[in-house]
Amino acid sequence: MTNVSLIVGTTMGTALKVSKTIKSVLDQNGYDVKLIDSYKKNGLDLISQSLLIICTSNTGMGDIPKNLKPFYEDITDPLHQGLKDKCYSIVNLGDSSFVRFAQAGYTLDTALQKTGAKRLGDIHVMDAAIVDDYESDAHKWAISWMNLL
Repeated sequence: MTNVSLIVGTTMGTALKVSKTIKSVLDQNGYDVKLIDSYKKNGLDLISQSLLIICTSNTGMGDIPKNLKPFYEDITDPLHQGLKDKCYSIVNLGDSSFVRFAQAGYTLDTALQKTGAKRLGDIHVMDAAIVDDYESDAHKWAISWMNLL
């Protein structure tokens, strides 16, 4: 059984709904998924044995949501080396009508790559201007994600 840590950054709750859909699909396919919607600082040891999926919304001008900032602080802390060669994927909810569209996901991606982590597939962006059924889109993404492994 493959362990997956699904870390959520949300403000209005949509990214959490998307994450629950992804978790449901992966659970049904034999993955052991831990949904983390309140990441605590210095928690990288807890996720070191898992594949990572980060599902985040954006706030303000493409900022990382408040509940995901401790994760960002951990991965950008030079003292943490626990993610070298770890595989991760990013699902980013955004709205292309904003100037810094989907920036939180790209910021996290850059920080994870600097740790030596390896991204599986492209960043999956759900654009609020296009996607009208987040759960359906999340279900399709989870199925395609499993094919990357």
